[in-house]
Amino acid sequence: MSHKGHSPFRSRPFVVATFAMTADGKVTTKKFGPVDFTSREDKLHLFRQRALADAVLLGHTSLERDNVRLGVPTELQELRIKRGQSRSPLRVIVSNKGRIDDRLKIFQSDISPIIIFSTKRMPRKNQEALRKTAILHLTDAREVDLAAMLETLRNQYKVRTLACEGGPTLFRALLERDLVDQLNLTIAPYMFGGGEAPTLTGLSKEFLPASVHCSLIEMRTVGDECFLRYRIKHQRRCRSRTRSPRND
Repeated sequence: MSHKGHSPFRSRPFVVATFAMTADGKVTTKKFGPVDFTSREDKLHLFRQRALADAVLLGHTSLERDNVRLGVPTELQELRIKRGQSRSPLRVIVSNKGRIDDRLKIFQSDISPIIIFSTKRMPRKNQEALRKTAILHLTDAREVDLAAMLETLRNQYKVRTLACEGGPTLFRALLERDLVDQLNLTIAPYMFGGGEAPTLTGLSKEFLPASVHCSLIEMRTVGDECFLRYRIKHQRRCRSRTRSPRND
């Protein structure tokens, strides 16, 4: 089911975040290394959520760690076409420093346009290399304004639904700005432990600016995994813009 009905009156896309975590709340190990602790069903679940969106968003740290193309399987491409969408969603990368390696797999794949939001701190050599395969939006500020990024995606690229796939630092930054509408969360039957392994909201010891209240929409179990879908309840307050995560 598409979420396009939610956003015609918005200045930004409907943002859906999809994550998997262990039973003790860890999304990866302390070294942020690639880990494979979920089932084939969870991987298909991620692809299905990605395929529903007009664009998929990933932070630079996660992109570098997982080295993914951000495509969707052929059968989901065909479903997208039947729904009147492009064959594959737009691919969006956010990075403050912009030191993005143009040899990553995503840049070797032309399945859909790649849009990079970064700053003019991006080294000139990276700008020159990335412009060959991606569209660059570089701000004069030291950090990317996430709210402005979403507005650009909505107004300039007609993105109504955005699938955020991490990492946890980017997810936290979006939460702090009240820019997440839905959370799809898979709980896997493992425990990692470790105070230095990131949780869903990263490694920060600070509380969020305000508690985020989630409303459970759906819960299902497949094997030993639990699949949860939450609607994020938005804060009724004056919100100042929050910039993108600092650790890239």
